[in-house]
Amino acid sequence: MSLKQPVWPRFLSTAAVLNCATLGPLGRRLPAPGTWGSLAGLLYFTVFFAGRYGVVGTFLLSAIGVYVAIGVCGEAEFRLGRRDPGEVILDEFVVMPLCFLGWPMLAHNVPNWMVFLAGFALFRLFDIIKPFGIKRLQSLPGGWGVVLDDVAAALATCATLHGLVALATGLGWLD
Repeated sequence: MSLKQPVWPRFLSTAAVLNCATLGPLGRRLPAPGTWGSLAGLLYFTVFFAGRYGVVGTFLLSAIGVYVAIGVCGEAEFRLGRRDPGEVILDEFVVMPLCFLGWPMLAHNVPNWMVFLAGFALFRLFDIIKPFGIKRLQSLPGGWGVVLDDVAAALATCATLHGLVALATGLGWLD
């Protein structure tokens, strides 16, 4: 199976591609752009997803965002002439809702801010160190490599959060 870069972004202007891929000035002007993209993604989750769509709805809407990000990030990579440029942060942004799949179970007996902080920190950790074979996903071509490692980091974050909640519940720390 060969993963091909979607062709639809080729018809967009360079300005449109780069502004979308970098979330405007967040990716281009601020230090640690991946952290800012993740923080923007946390806000995106909070405003549009938290407690609204359930696991299936959040997953399906995120899959659409991931597909768009694959196209846009791959095209930005091509137009910038660099592999996975740091200023391209749409990938971090669109995957943040995946960190919090099953939100009601995560936030049931834990303050929302704690879940947000833990999810944000774990995602950044997994995105940076790329454990569990996540690093291999970066070698996929074009936008696939740019985005799918972030999808894997988000899903690892989600699994870790649910594991921590289950452990804390089992130890009687959460009622």
